[in-house]
Amino acid sequence: MQNQRLLESSWDYCVVLDACRYDAFADLHDAYLDGTLERRWSPGSSTPEWAARTFTGSHDIAYFSGNPFINDLGIPLADLAWGASCDYRWTANEHISNVVDVWDYGWDDDIGTVPPEGLERAFCKHRDVAGRAERVILHYMQPHAPYLTRGTGRKLRRIQKGIRNQDGAANAEAESRLQSIGNAVRPKVEAALEGSRLAQKAGVWLELDPMTLVRNSTRETLRARYRENLHIVLESVAELTAELDGTIVITADHGEAFGEHGVWEHHVETHIPPLMEVPWFELE
Repeated sequence: MQNQRLLESSWDYCVVLDACRYDAFADLHDAYLDGTLERRWSPGSSTPEWAARTFTGSHDIAYFSGNPFINDLGIPLADLAWGASCDYRWTANEHISNVVDVWDYGWDDDIGTVPPEGLERAFCKHRDVAGRAERVILHYMQPHAPYLTRGTGRKLRRIQKGIRNQDGAANAEAESRLQSIGNAVRPKVEAALEGSRLAQKAGVWLELDPMTLVRNSTRETLRARYRENLHIVLESVAELTAELDGTIVITADHGEAFGEHGVWEHHVETHIPPLMEVPWFELE
């Protein structure tokens, strides 16, 4: 299996499906898209890791981002207030020529994410930005939770709100003092939680319907909701890409774990196949 090699590959448009597993994409894509599918190895098991290891130079790309981690704020990933921590000093606007913050103005508060149509609208509105760039990336949030058929997303809403609010309040002195204390305590808390399968599983439960969990296992419920999200975004991608001229590829930043190796969802630097194996699909 070869590495993803996103920027070394030849394409005009790249669609990134956030948290898309290779096996799920392989099962469902035939109903929506024609092309050639490969299995590739992502550079990271989470969006911050993937972005920091992928975009290392200076790139003439119009990046339509439904993901709050890839933004035009100029704040390093390590300094973002998103409820966890990482060591990456990477910022998108140091490496990517144009970042369109769809995660901000295209957000749907009722479902707690950017729905596929939000990204479509942003692309149509800013076609001039796309036209000026050498290449274009369209980063959809689905099949990443929250699950659209359920209609709520608590954790992603917290991330988006924390990053959005940081733009104006990050320099407040009191907040800086609190952040320093949090930076000292947070890694210890995360280290304890990271080793706890129950804590990871509890995070998954926040995105699922309790009544469904009573009838089915966590893994069965999670797979069903995840596949519904993937169906929804693939339909949207098929409609949008039909209007584009040029070479189009579809891939993912990372995958999603359904309890394999005791891991649920996705985490920084957790290099297991369900998180690292992603689709690489070239449309005909």
